[in-house]
Amino acid sequence: MQLSEQEIIRREKLNKLVEMGINAFPAEEYVITDTTESIKNDFSESKQVKIAGRLMSRRIQGKASFAELQDSTGKIQVYFNRDEICTGEDKTLYNDVYKHLLDIGDIIGIEGALFTTQVGEKTVLVKNFTLLTKALRPLPQAKTDENGVVHDAFNDPEMRYRQRYVDLTVNPQVKEIFVKRTKLFNAMRTFFNDAGYFEVETPILQSIPGGAAARPFITHHNALDIPLYLRIANELYLKRLIVGGFDGVYEFSKNFRNEGMDRTHNPEFTAMEIYVAYKDYNWMMDFTEKLLEFCATSVNGSSESTFGEHTISWKAPYPRISMTDAIIKYTGFDITGKTEQELFDFAKSIGIDVNQTMGKGKLIDEIFGEKCEGNFIQPTFITDYPIEMSPLTKKHRSKEGLTERFELMVCGKEIANAYSELNDPIDQRERFEDQLKLAEKGDDEATGFIDEDFLRALEYGMPPTSGLGIGMDRLIMFLTNNPSIQEVLFFPQMRPEKTVPQIELGEDEKVILEILNSQEEPFSLAEVKERSQLSGKKWDKASKTLTKHNLIKVEKIDEQVLMKLV
Repeated sequence: MQLSEQEIIRREKLNKLVEMGINAFPAEEYVITDTTESIKNDFSESKQVKIAGRLMSRRIQGKASFAELQDSTGKIQVYFNRDEICTGEDKTLYNDVYKHLLDIGDIIGIEGALFTTQVGEKTVLVKNFTLLTKALRPLPQAKTDENGVVHDAFNDPEMRYRQRYVDLTVNPQVKEIFVKRTKLFNAMRTFFNDAGYFEVETPILQSIPGGAAARPFITHHNALDIPLYLRIANELYLKRLIVGGFDGVYEFSKNFRNEGMDRTHNPEFTAMEIYVAYKDYNWMMDFTEKLLEFCATSVNGSSESTFGEHTISWKAPYPRISMTDAIIKYTGFDITGKTEQELFDFAKSIGIDVNQTMGKGKLIDEIFGEKCEGNFIQPTFITDYPIEMSPLTKKHRSKEGLTERFELMVCGKEIANAYSELNDPIDQRERFEDQLKLAEKGDDEATGFIDEDFLRALEYGMPPTSGLGIGMDRLIMFLTNNPSIQEVLFFPQMRPEKTVPQIELGEDEKVILEILNSQEEPFSLAEVKERSQLSGKKWDKASKTLTKHNLIKVEKIDEQVLMKLV
């Protein structure tokens, strides 16, 4: 492993700590009595506290130092004074350990007393500290110049998503997104549980991929010597439970679809599906809008949320428009009774990229997606989908060729999908067979299997049922004003990380790095050059090598040229 100069220095400090008999990774429990939040909320002068967290900054001034400690609840100022920490003749704990062997990013425990500084800052006077974890990599540190310009912020999206642990540490505001995500799940559970419905778990590894139109991930079970598929949806298993006698079941499921990635799609995502017996899609629309109003208020304290330039109102009720009427409204074309060829020709005529593998359902979906979706900003139910688009949905009770299905659109994106569930096993088999024909035709998202066990379950009788699915990742995007799904996933799927090239540093480069490592603040470029005592030619070569490999950075601030470590 190729280590940077700073990583080498930190390991040298670790060795010195070991030589002094200090365990930099102790195993015993460190009992905490307070947090930064509890201290600020219940502050009293001279109160004794015991906290732990990460050292985020410090200003050493001889025998005293102000520093900043960050725990899971926030940051607080701490004051290190040599004579308070080292009451006897031995000043090693302050002079050597604190000043020279601790680094920004180290995790420490502190015992001390509260006081208020002359400028009114609530502060912990350190009486004793314990090293709990030595950080062997330096944290990125943003600095704000006197003009308020922030430098070296950890804001590159790829780095943030790949190293979320660093992102959460140095960008603590990111944590609030995930706090709200958990609030959303808790609110939804509360709403369902209060309604008397039952949370369940169904298989992730499935012998047949079903419940949605998508390309699955395929794996292999060695002992059984059979292919298995990662779940693309849990619908068919939840319906089996309705057959088994549950009146209402729901599940938060991890689903997997072997498809492209973009700002609104991740191959692994979280969906919620709920099925309630003796209900239809009209009841489910009423239920859904009440659910989302409750969730929005629980997460944000308001039934409104901001998404980009839009203020979204989640307050029920929501407008309702059929898919047929939506397409007429935004294209002037009535899809009712049209053949596959007529739909294909119309899609081509308005510039939509379609091909011969697409059946009627896929063609209608493309027309709606391209020309209608983006017009629905406020929550809107799109209802009564053509039968070709809905292989698991009951035929409409009064409209030929349509089904009792709705999708909820917000800011041009679908966040919920619901049906009056198909419970006629004969009709269901015919729908599966139609999907099989599309798969044979080349549609790689059509279901290429007939789930005989699910059909058998329906033959035992499933009561009239309505089901709802909600994309949880997309919903939290709207509730936290994040246009990218990667922002609301702790660890989104990423391309493989590029291998960092091995860098062989010469003596001249090491001289420059040693100077820059001697203090935390940047040097003026002129000072580094003077102290290095390198000739002009050697200086140019060494500094260019370090800059090229992103080990140092040179920048101009207020007419002064500074050099610092990256």
